[in-house]
Amino acid sequence: MHRHGAHMLDATSARFALWAPDARSVSLQLQDQPEILMQRDSDGWFSIDVACPPGSRYRYRVNAELEVADPASRYQPEGVHGPSQLVDLAAYPWLHPWQGRPWHEAVIQEVHVGLLDGYAGVAGQLPRLAELGVTAIELMPLGQFPGERNWGYDGVLPFAPQHNYGSPQQLCALVDKAHGHGLMVMVDVVYNHFGPDGNYLHAYADPFFREDRQTPWGAAIDFRKPEVREYFIQNALMWLCDYRIDGLRLDAVHAIDQPDFLLELAARVRAAVEPGRQVWLVLENEHNQADLLEQGFDAQWNDDGHNALHVLLTDEVEGYYEDYKDRPVEKLARCLSEGFVFQGQNTRHGTPRGEPSGHLPPTSFVLFLQNHDQIGNRAMGERLTRLCPPQALRAATGLLLLSPMIPLLFMGDEEGSCQPFVFFTDFHDELADAVREGRRGEFAHFAAFANPDTRAKIPDPNAAATFNASRLDGQQVLAGWHGLYQQLLQLRARHIVPHLPGTRALGCEVLGDKAVSARWQLGNGSELRIDLNLGGTAVNANLPAARWRLFDTGADAHPDTSLTAHSCVVSLIPSGLEPS
Repeated sequence: MHRHGAHMLDATSARFALWAPDARSVSLQLQDQPEILMQRDSDGWFSIDVACPPGSRYRYRVNAELEVADPASRYQPEGVHGPSQLVDLAAYPWLHPWQGRPWHEAVIQEVHVGLLDGYAGVAGQLPRLAELGVTAIELMPLGQFPGERNWGYDGVLPFAPQHNYGSPQQLCALVDKAHGHGLMVMVDVVYNHFGPDGNYLHAYADPFFREDRQTPWGAAIDFRKPEVREYFIQNALMWLCDYRIDGLRLDAVHAIDQPDFLLELAARVRAAVEPGRQVWLVLENEHNQADLLEQGFDAQWNDDGHNALHVLLTDEVEGYYEDYKDRPVEKLARCLSEGFVFQGQNTRHGTPRGEPSGHLPPTSFVLFLQNHDQIGNRAMGERLTRLCPPQALRAATGLLLLSPMIPLLFMGDEEGSCQPFVFFTDFHDELADAVREGRRGEFAHFAAFANPDTRAKIPDPNAAATFNASRLDGQQVLAGWHGLYQQLLQLRARHIVPHLPGTRALGCEVLGDKAVSARWQLGNGSELRIDLNLGGTAVNANLPAARWRLFDTGADAHPDTSLTAHSCVVSLIPSGLEPS
């Protein structure tokens, strides 16, 4: 099996390989050299070895007419429609030897590189995040997308880091600096679809897709094909080995519908990294396939936990929140004691979802109050700071940062940002019109946007102003929020993280319409208990004695028999002692 793309053979020559089973001919157009006809083998691969140095620019010409970038290009200095560039990272001068951190130490901050002005801008945030108590940054997708602005999920060249974020060497420098601060670096990868502009695979490699299965983005990628599987596995290994990225978050794997590919990817990754090195693999998966979390994957983003918490905080029940409108507090209790809420139960569509997950450790689940999806997929991109009482959000933050699940923050959360995060793209002409109107049409069934005039106020994704509105410069913030995060993350690092291995849930009791009491036994035998009330009235609760309390939104003023409105009490009871 060939390696996809172009790779240096030595300091002065490279091998170029393109899988193009539908092509009659493929030529290599190399900068400042005559066009060279590539050789085809019986499996549809075109390849050739050529003398050329790193930095050379090139294109492929298919059937003597269509000029395309390398689908496995390592860099696109002029964007998706420009030439590819030969990259050699083997000689990058890494400064910080790094084996990584174990998964149970993860406190993840999700960031969008473009909103922070590229890799250099992200690097400038690292000292502050490390001091705060964050242990990992997760970069939204880097694969080359059309234009200059995009969330990253419309990428079409997944091997090529976005050109206007910085060079491949500057990405290496960001990773190296993060390691110097003790931070892991994750990258969000999109293996379930390609974006709508700049993907030419259909023209010369149509077997890459299968028309008999459709996704929201068109024909499904055909992971039955060995060449297709290799394309994405080689992509994963590129991030982890060439760039020394510490972990991957696989976007929307429910759209892949080929679990054996995921298992193969995980096995190949685990086999490729050197002994002792920590590499994290995390899924986004609406199918709630618990078995994947026992076969090479560390955890899954737990949308169930977020959705239950969001309904309790905001009382919103439209869209996918409809699945959580019936006794959301019981759904939160199930999440805290068993992981997934949906473990085979029917959704609002009448279809079963999920697998039993109560046997998995709490660290198999990534919990969050906000992320790019949950903010940006709102019509106006409002954060929770605009949607619920700050006291309730403070209480929920206590749960987020002190539960045994792995906490995920979104950029700005730690400051109590009130700035929106809005869906943005940089499409043009008919595609721009289709995306703008499609975006507004998505909200037609929401009560607030039933009127066409109201929908017309939803920001145009393609306007530069929409991107700029999502920047954090000059943001309005909640007073004291940074200190709250720092306090909670210090408590987590000192009292909870060292004892997470071996932790198991002991159950969760419903105390009221918006109140629960959750318990876990940590690995050292002590009991962690979180009493949470997101409602506006007090509820009866038999709280542990004040001397065991790690955190109390009531500043230790809670009576032992009542959990006040919008409050969180976190207690740590030593092994063998009663909570009273």
